[in-house]
Amino acid sequence: MPTLERLRACHAEALLAFEQENRAWFARTVADRGDAYFAHFADRLGALLAEQEAGVCHFHVVRGDGGEIAARVNLVDVTDGSAELGYRVAERYAGRGLATASVRELCRTAAELYGLRALTATADEDNLASRRVLERCGFTVTGHFLLDGRPVVGHHRALEGN
Repeated sequence: MPTLERLRACHAEALLAFEQENRAWFARTVADRGDAYFAHFADRLGALLAEQEAGVCHFHVVRGDGGEIAARVNLVDVTDGSAELGYRVAERYAGRGLATASVRELCRTAAELYGLRALTATADEDNLASRRVLERCGFTVTGHFLLDGRPVVGHHRALEGN
């Protein structure tokens, strides 16, 4: 089972490396973060940590075999007992079950530690691997729509009983 580490300032260097090394891989299935994200990474990280401190988001990293960041799993827009789940896994860890294990662990953490009762998530229609992760983790499809001009599938999961 992966160990989720709550995002902290000390993750900055490893997190930037994770994002840079996997930029092209991520851009295959989600909108690219853009050059400004990398140019102003320290400012962006500071803003994320402030959001986390305010309780509106919960950001996590998952370490790989060598201690590097292998995945991110996040809860954003926390309101009224629910949040939106997002995750990304480094290319070298894809297909090894890390996404499924990390999402399952975050669902448990969301209920037990953060007191959340439901999660939502989206995945690009053509990102079958991500859609399968969500389904294996108990999410159900809620609909199809456009997000940033891309066709996506919406998902929902109640956390009662975790």
